[in-house]
Amino acid sequence: MVERWFRKLSDKAIKRASVVSVPDLQQAIEEFMRSWNEHPKPFIWTATVEDIIKKIERARVKMEQIRPGSTLPRGRKKKE
Repeated sequence: MVERWFRKLSDKAIKRASVVSVPDLQQAIEEFMRSWNEHPKPFIWTATVEDIIKKIERARVKMEQIRPGSTLPRGRKKKE
């Protein structure tokens, strides 16, 4: 969730702002934070545990296709 907030900060305050100095950057960040705190938007989790586990399993299968043994715990990798 923290990553999402920093992405919003980056997309809405830093990339859009015309900053030429560190004080300008600080001001843009502070203005974004002030606005965010005045009108906060809670993060609403929409994925189910089952969906997340399925996604992780798909990623493991793909990683094993790309690099066999890469998803095994350290110290237990397959010997080539």
